[in-house]
Amino acid sequence: MISKTALIAAAIGSLFVAAEPVFAADDANTEKCYGVAKAGKNDCAGAAHACAGQSKKDASTKEFVKVPKGTCERLVGGTLQSK
Repeated sequence: MISKTALIAAAIGSLFVAAEPVFAADDANTEKCYGVAKAGKNDCAGAAHACAGQSKKDASTKEFVKVPKGTCERLVGGTLQSK
């Protein structure tokens, strides 16, 4: 017999598997915004590393975060191209 805890854990786990990420890599409604990421909060790889969350300083022009299309240029320091 399966315990209630195991059933609840399985049900909650299945919700995360079925959920689609908010910013999928191929989402046409988002854009990469350089120069606004906080240290350790970047999306994807950068020039100095291979994974998300490894940026070392705030507002690096080589790091990006995905934002809704049209938002980046309205953010202070935001640019659509890496420098």
